[in-house]
Amino acid sequence: MRFSHIILENWRNFGHVDVSLQNRVFLVGQNASGKSNFLEAFRFLRDIVTSGGFEKSVSVRGGVSRIRNLAARSSPYIVVDVTLQEKEAALWRYRISFSQDNQRRPVLKEEKVWHDGKVILNRPNDEDGADEARLRHTYLEQVNANLEFRDIADFFASVHYYHLVPQLVRDPSRWTGRRGDPYGEDFLEQIAGTNKTTRNARLRRISTALKIAVPQLSELELRKDERGVPHLRGKYEHWRAQGAWQTEADFSDGTLRLMGLLWSLLAGSGPILLEEPELSLHSEIVRYIPQMMLRAQRGLRRAVRQVILSTHSGDLLRDEGIAADEVLLVIPSKEGGFIQIGAEIAEVKQQLEAGLTVAEVVIPRTRPANAAQLALSL
Repeated sequence: MRFSHIILENWRNFGHVDVSLQNRVFLVGQNASGKSNFLEAFRFLRDIVTSGGFEKSVSVRGGVSRIRNLAARSSPYIVVDVTLQEKEAALWRYRISFSQDNQRRPVLKEEKVWHDGKVILNRPNDEDGADEARLRHTYLEQVNANLEFRDIADFFASVHYYHLVPQLVRDPSRWTGRRGDPYGEDFLEQIAGTNKTTRNARLRRISTALKIAVPQLSELELRKDERGVPHLRGKYEHWRAQGAWQTEADFSDGTLRLMGLLWSLLAGSGPILLEEPELSLHSEIVRYIPQMMLRAQRGLRRAVRQVILSTHSGDLLRDEGIAADEVLLVIPSKEGGFIQIGAEIAEVKQQLEAGLTVAEVVIPRTRPANAAQLALSL
C-alpha cells in the first residue's frame, strides 16, 4: 500500500494542494517554500495513530492557530485528505477536517473514510451530536472504533520519517529511552534490537554499498561494550596488515548519514520520508541516491517502499531515471504555497522528453531570483 493522492487545505503555508503521488516523490523548492511542511502532513497522520491521538498531535505542533495557513480566508478549516493505493487500485481514502473551539482546543469538523469508493465512516454522526466532546478524538486512533478501517491505521503507523543527526548517534548517553526517534537518538538500539540473522544480512548489504563510498572500509558489525551499550564497528584497511577497527564515534558525518539512509530503506515496509538525504555526502555519491533507493530494496520479501524526499541537490536530480510525474515543485506565493507536478507543466515535460535531466529543468525554476545579490548584501 502507498499514498497515491493528497489534498491539503490551509495546512501550514499551503492554501490548497491537490496532487497525485508516485512510488518515488522528489520535492524541490526554495528554502522555506514548504517542503518540510508537506512531509509534516504525513507525520501528522502517523502521530494520530502512534503518539497519543488527535488532540496531542495538534498540540505538539503548536495548536490549530500555528497549523492553519495565515492566508486562510474562505474557510477556517484545516483539511488533510489522502488516498491509499494497493497495486493499481485506489483502495482507501481518509479525510480529516478540523478547527478549534473557544478554548482553542482542536475540534473535528469532518472525519470520513471510503473503501473502494463507498463511504464507511462519516462524522459528525448522531452520537457526536449528543456529546460534542467526542469531536476531540478521531475514530482512527480508537481500536474500539476503527475495526472496519484498521488497515488505514496500520498503514499510517508504518510511515517512517528519517533525518539522522550524526552527533546523536556518536553519543549513546544521549539516548533517553525514546523509540523510533527520527533524528537517530536510538539508531544503534534499533539495529541491536533487530533479529541477529536479519541484522547481519542488512549490515552486509550496507557494508557492500559503503565500500564504494568509503573504499578503506572492509567490514561492518555491531558489538556491545562491557556495559551492554551497542556500537557499530567498522574495519578500515591501511598500512597495518590487520587494519584497524573504529566505532561510530570515529565515523564521518557522511558515513553515518549514509548508513542511516540505507538502514531505513531496508527496515520496515511503510512509506519513508526523507529530508535532504544529500547532506554531508560527496556529490558523486549523492548522484546515485535515487538508484540506491531502488537497489537497496531488491531481493526483500516485500514490495519496494514508497519514498517521499525533499532536496535542494542538483546532483541528486541528475539521475536520468527520474520521471516528470515523480517531481513536485513547491512554489511559494503571498496567498500560501502551492505544488505543481512536473508532468503537468508543459515546458518541463517537453524539456525532459528532449533529454534534459530534472536538475537542468527544475533547479532553475526553484532558484531564488536574486541569489547573486547575497554576495553583495554584507
